[in-house]
Amino acid sequence: MRPYKKGLWLGTALWGGLILGGCAGLVLKAVEKTGQVLDGTAFAEKTVSRYQGRTHDAGTVEVREAADKQGNLSLVILLEDFPALRFGGSGPDGNGGFYLTRLDYLGGNVSGWNEFTLELSGAGTFAVSGETAVLAFAGPPEPVQISSGKIRRNETRITGDEALTSLRHRYERILALAEWMRGREGTPVMADHEAFKAYWQPVLLPETVSKKKRPPEWNRETAQWVRAEDRRWNTVYTENLFPEELRILRDSGALLRDWEEAFEWIYFEYSWEKIGRSFSGELSLKRIK
Repeated sequence: MRPYKKGLWLGTALWGGLILGGCAGLVLKAVEKTGQVLDGTAFAEKTVSRYQGRTHDAGTVEVREAADKQGNLSLVILLEDFPALRFGGSGPDGNGGFYLTRLDYLGGNVSGWNEFTLELSGAGTFAVSGETAVLAFAGPPEPVQISSGKIRRNETRITGDEALTSLRHRYERILALAEWMRGREGTPVMADHEAFKAYWQPVLLPETVSKKKRPPEWNRETAQWVRAEDRRWNTVYTENLFPEELRILRDSGALLRDWEEAFEWIYFEYSWEKIGRSFSGELSLKRIK
């Protein structure tokens, strides 16, 4: 359920400052644009039309028809509330039918980024009539597997099989974490990723927040500690709150690394059902270009 595009390292200070300042979406757009120029993808296809409409859950949806140098059309679908995601599919046939085949993801952090392509299995129709169009799906697309990707950590760029293996392992960890998070009773509705972070970081990683933000389950008097990733983790808290398959991730520091290096990825996996509702039923669009 889930991923985005090519990017260029902008420098730790610049990237970190912008994200911490609440401008993560602008950073993603800047990185994507710069990366496209470097690898040539900005010239591989040209947008020939753009349509927009609104959903109840994911804000504005934009559908772009793009043509490559041979004139072959493809579709790109963007969700306003999830700027790190870029859905791609085939061009519509004579009846408007098309296949949704991929999800590209680019998520930045203060030391680099993750980028990958997730293969999808999905189908829909895109019917144009004058200056309007209707986008329709029978249901949300199904994820298949991560087929390619790259990782940037500080000055190290990881590509090829090494990056693919690392991304697939992280994908499985995040899927398991998101499933558990969605299943917890009493979780409030969170409107955006800032509210998501404010609620979940004290629950998942109370050692990283101030004492007054820690959850009621936190009890220092009964704590037992293990050190990993330069922090001490309360293993009693881990055992009392987390299912068995997630305990080793927290106590080893892997959960902290995922949170720091792939927060946006965790957020969109957690929100997949909300995203999926954007790909159900019909959506009316108006041409804007």
